[in-house]
Amino acid sequence: MRATLIGWDEARLRRSVSSCDDRSTSDGIERIADLLKGWGRCQRNDQACERCVLWGDGCGARFASTNSPAYPMRVVLCEAYPTSFAITHPGTPILRNFSMQIARTVFREDHEMFRATVRRFIERECAPRQDEWDEAGRVDREVWLKAGREGLLGAILPEEYGGGGGDFGHAAVMAEEIARANVSGPGFQVHSDIIAPYIARVGNEQQKRKWLPGACSGELILAIAMTEPGTGSDLKSIRTTAVKDGDEYVINGSKTFISNGLNADIIIVVCKTAANAGAKGMSLIVVEADRAGFRRGRKLKKVGQHAQDTAELFFDNVRVPTSNLLGEEGMGFRYLMGELPQERFSIAVSAAARLESALDHTIAYVKERKAFGQTVWDFQNTKFKLADIKAQAVAVRLMVDHYLAEHMRRGLTLQESAIAKLFATESLGKALDEMVQLHGGYGYMLEYPIARSFVDMRVTRIYGGTSEVMRDLISRQL
Repeated sequence: MRATLIGWDEARLRRSVSSCDDRSTSDGIERIADLLKGWGRCQRNDQACERCVLWGDGCGARFASTNSPAYPMRVVLCEAYPTSFAITHPGTPILRNFSMQIARTVFREDHEMFRATVRRFIERECAPRQDEWDEAGRVDREVWLKAGREGLLGAILPEEYGGGGGDFGHAAVMAEEIARANVSGPGFQVHSDIIAPYIARVGNEQQKRKWLPGACSGELILAIAMTEPGTGSDLKSIRTTAVKDGDEYVINGSKTFISNGLNADIIIVVCKTAANAGAKGMSLIVVEADRAGFRRGRKLKKVGQHAQDTAELFFDNVRVPTSNLLGEEGMGFRYLMGELPQERFSIAVSAAARLESALDHTIAYVKERKAFGQTVWDFQNTKFKLADIKAQAVAVRLMVDHYLAEHMRRGLTLQESAIAKLFATESLGKALDEMVQLHGGYGYMLEYPIARSFVDMRVTRIYGGTSEVMRDLISRQL
């Protein structure tokens, strides 16, 4: 297995080596440095070593090599911190996040291979176009088709419907890489990990074969329409209706805050099929965007995530065949409760990765920024603030990885996903505020990653269920 090297050139690697105290370690890295010509790949594998000693903090102070320096080695990029790297046995399925000093054992080798594909795609197709997408207020469809061709859409869906046949670990990899790159806009996670599973798990065979292959190829973009003006997180209070008329449903109502709303070809609409039955009267019905009576409203102007199209949707006597009903009539609320834990946990996964990325950027900034004749890092207040944030980030990472392993094994409960989302997003929000402050005026400039994180991630405490709703869910089992 080859490891991609990003952000390290030969000169930088050699400078790091020169600061090592351990010459045996330095010698090992020196040999690898000889292989590198600018940025690229390390071609060497170590099949002979019995174990690896992994340690380092990304600043050149400490590194390690195999316990058999005579053997060739492999360089591995630190997955959360582009300025860090490690030397590891190719068969060791451990991701070590050096700045966090945590060994991550939750991912398998196939997850890491998928990570490399996702990372290359984001760096090639997404990051360079972020400003363009921000101006347009949406992501162009071509990037969806490219993502489909590279197998990035529907990674957790069955292969027979065009998916990757993976598990939630692959979805988590996608979430982490998008968060790490500070990219917003492509609604791949909502599309693949939140909406498509409704069709895969609740839909009948005909519906799966009709809609899932297009979702996996990027030809059909998915959205789910839950929230309505005035209802917010109170799903039981929705007023959109679907009245049966022969072999059709007639849908009337409006939705707001709909992710992928402008681009969507297929919308799963949460509506009332029995007006006075409360939660038992809710159903999920698929509406194709070319149906008469369906129209998109304005693109909503948000504080952050400007490239993520979020829209109002209107349904005026929209007729769809009864065959567009997902699952059973009146079971919509139960289906939503079954899928919401994964949606909420996905938000926690992104929050954990963004927190680590923001901490990395902030540490780099304060060690370079000069104020009053010294670096910002030299002030004790800076060190104490960042120490607190690191401690919080470690706690978030340990919790998220624990729940990730549990979710892949058996699925999370509503309470567990609420705990993960609440703790991860609240920790992220508080930490981002502190890190913006450490940047001073530049922390308010969107060309700095910390500013983009600050505005883009504020919504994580709102969508998928507000922090207040999460606290309510948790308190029910106290």
